[in-house]
Amino acid sequence: MEKPISHHEALVFAMVTMSAVDRTMSDAELRRIGELVDRLPVFNDFDAERLVGLAETCGEILQEDDGLDTVLSLIADCLPKHLYETAYALAVEVAAADLRIQKEELRLLAMMRDALDLEKLVVSAIERGAQARHRRL
Repeated sequence: MEKPISHHEALVFAMVTMSAVDRTMSDAELRRIGELVDRLPVFNDFDAERLVGLAETCGEILQEDDGLDTVLSLIADCLPKHLYETAYALAVEVAAADLRIQKEELRLLAMMRDALDLEKLVVSAIERGAQARHRRL
C-alpha cells in the first residue's frame, strides 16, 4: 500500500507543525526550516521548491478538526522507524530557532515523542544537543 505522504513530506510536516503550534511562524523558524532542508543528507533528493506548498498543505490540515492528531498520525505512519528520531530532532531544532520555547511547543514535543514512541533517554539527548547548538554568550 502506498503511503499518503513521503518521508520528506512527513519530516517537513514535523517542522512546520512545530513552527505553527504557537500560532505564529517566526522568521527565525522559517529560516531554520529552509536551512535544514538545504543542508541535511535526508533531504538530498528532495526538491526544495516544494517546501512552501508543503507548508501550506500542512497548515490546511492543521486547521481541520483533529488536524494536529492527523498530522502526527501521518508523520508516524509515513516515516520509516529509523527516521523517527530525525523527525523529533528537526522539530526540536525549529522550536529552538527563535531561542525561546513556548509551552505549546513543549506540549507538541511531548505529543510527538508519544506518537513516535521515542525513548526518554534519546529524547533527552536530542534536546540537550539542540540546547548546546543554540547557546549564546
